[in-house]
Amino acid sequence: MFCYNCGCTLSEHDFCTACGADVYMYKKIMHVSNMYYNDGLEKAGVRDLTGAVTSLRQSLRFNKNHIEARNLLGLVYFEMGDTVTALGEWVISKNMQPDKNIADDYINKIQSNAGRLASINATIKKYNQALLYCNQGSKDYAVIQLKKVLSLNPRFVRAHQLLALLYMDRQDWEHAERELRKCMDIDRNNVLTLRYLKEVEAALTNEETTKSAVKRKKEEAVRYQSENEMIIQPLNVREPRRNGVSTLLNMGIGILIGLAATYFLLVPAARQAVRMEAQETITKIGNESDTKTARIQELENKISGMNGDIAQLNKQIQDFVGEDGTLQTFEEMLVSAAAFIETGDIHAAEEDLEAIAANVRLEEMTEGFQSLYRKIFEAIGPELSAEYYKEGHEAYRTEEYAVAIEVLGKAVAYDPANMEALYELGQAYAKNDDTEDAIRIFEQVIELFPNTQRARNAQQQINSLTPKAD
Repeated sequence: MFCYNCGCTLSEHDFCTACGADVYMYKKIMHVSNMYYNDGLEKAGVRDLTGAVTSLRQSLRFNKNHIEARNLLGLVYFEMGDTVTALGEWVISKNMQPDKNIADDYINKIQSNAGRLASINATIKKYNQALLYCNQGSKDYAVIQLKKVLSLNPRFVRAHQLLALLYMDRQDWEHAERELRKCMDIDRNNVLTLRYLKEVEAALTNEETTKSAVKRKKEEAVRYQSENEMIIQPLNVREPRRNGVSTLLNMGIGILIGLAATYFLLVPAARQAVRMEAQETITKIGNESDTKTARIQELENKISGMNGDIAQLNKQIQDFVGEDGTLQTFEEMLVSAAAFIETGDIHAAEEDLEAIAANVRLEEMTEGFQSLYRKIFEAIGPELSAEYYKEGHEAYRTEEYAVAIEVLGKAVAYDPANMEALYELGQAYAKNDDTEDAIRIFEQVIELFPNTQRARNAQQQINSLTPKAD
């Protein structure tokens, strides 16, 4: 056992001899974790898998780094047919201890076998489909799906339990008992299995009691010895007197009754046998039809999903290579950059950047695209800002405040460091009776250009625009 503080080997003392940390409680926690691990190991050895899961989880609650407990928990889940949960435990174990970990071998044995991976995926899909059928009330389809699941993974306890529950719902107690016995062979003390089995055994006991009572009622008769023969006479029947005429009459009646019984019993029985055979054939065909219908539905769902994926991919391709697609936007960006480098025309570059920004969301474009856009913007920004400031100043001077606001806003957008444009924009808002935006702009002047004359002027403007309290 190693110290949790410094990693040194601990001695029999209740403190670490290397760093002096108090390890009394730490040792007790590790001891409890190992105790639960040993208990889980013993339960797994006698196939009490549910109890083993409980004990191993308790062990991991006290020591989540207990690699042996986590690997054994994965093996128990794998034995119960829950391969996905088992892989999850082994992956966690491998991440905690990458080197010399047997979980690595378990994972490789499953991942290296493509057929087993495909079987695991099919098992999960079919089990989920069976649950969906149960929720939809299609219990026959659910039974078919669960039989397919168990043909792929015979040790899947939850599939056995769900199939048994469906058999119990249709009162097919013998098949339900058979599935639950299979669960018991895998996991002896599964609480859910034991509860289902108790219900099934109670139902089977009631059926046997009913059958025995009917059988005893039919067998009630009087038995006695007559000369060398055993005579069995039903209750409340008296033996008639014997004479020759009555004997012949009784023999004739008996022959007629025998012939009638032969006709009325054997012929219907033969017909019934033919009907049962035909019904079995119809049932078999119906089951095969249900299986094929379920398979067709599954394939149709897959086709529908694939069609949706194809439509989505086509849309993505169109978005990338269409007239207004990403590829076209990249080309426009490169053409604009090349034209600006060649001609230096800032107004043409401005129009190109505005058109590009209107068609795409810049934050969703690639880093290279955004970088090129910023470079061109920074190159043309100061000069454009100066032109827009001159135009906005002229509009402000001629008291065209709405035009001044629009033009000075562009000047600030192209060069946020243009202090004069920003201050005059605030003045234009104030002259246009837009007090709220004026105060907002003057606050930006104070924030961006502190300790300047314009900042002090902006504060005076704010004071004059802010209503004074009475």
